[in-house]
Amino acid sequence: MHKVAFEITIHWYGILVVVGCLAGLWTATRRGLSAGVHGEIVADLGMWLILGAMFGARFLYVVSYWQEEFASKPLWEVVRIRQGGLVFYGGLIGAALSGLAYVRIKRLPFWKLADVLAPSIALGHFFGRFGCLMTGCCYGRPTHLPWAISFPEDHWTAGALVHPTQIYEALLNLALYAALAWWFRRRKFDGQIFAAYLVGYALLRFVVDFFRGDYPTHYLGGLVTPGQLVSLGVLAAGLILYRARRHRAPSGVPVKPRSA
Repeated sequence: MHKVAFEITIHWYGILVVVGCLAGLWTATRRGLSAGVHGEIVADLGMWLILGAMFGARFLYVVSYWQEEFASKPLWEVVRIRQGGLVFYGGLIGAALSGLAYVRIKRLPFWKLADVLAPSIALGHFFGRFGCLMTGCCYGRPTHLPWAISFPEDHWTAGALVHPTQIYEALLNLALYAALAWWFRRRKFDGQIFAAYLVGYALLRFVVDFFRGDYPTHYLGGLVTPGQLVSLGVLAAGLILYRARRHRAPSGVPVKPRSA
């Protein structure tokens, strides 16, 4: 006799990632209306972005930590993400590629949609970093500052006091969301807010990574993390994009779903 049909464990990481995705899509839909972008377009694009982001984030994590976590485990461990294991920059690249594919298929204005979605990326990341905190990934270096936190003894940090880097990045992402949402209503050209997001996130991530303690390797004599190297590339891309797009005025043409 078996009284229990299913035993399901739900992790906070998964819950908060879902909450972040929903909050991001809802705010993007509302923002899109003010820019003449139909809500159905944002909702449909959002599904593509989520799938691309999940694939890209997991792919980059597996590649980055293959020897430490996956080389000696069964292959199916690659797809287990309930307890974390996502790299944000991989998700950003995956979402950008899937979004580009969607707008090319539907023949939609890429940069206008990118501006609509950019603040919501930061908002979704705010919730996602609290998921990292609950899981214990993306942890900080040892510190004795008054706001230091500790994880259980069986954590990688062995219960030592560390920087709450997940909280640092979450709060900075919330501030970035507020700034971009304010700026969106005052933008001068399509692509401006997305470029500003790239610059803003690259800077905040570069700073937070000085306090991260979870990287297995560093570069330039141990001074720079892999995340900081990527941040420099993203910063350069954001600045180049801003300069390239700043002389282009927004079209002002409403974006509506195409009939089948």
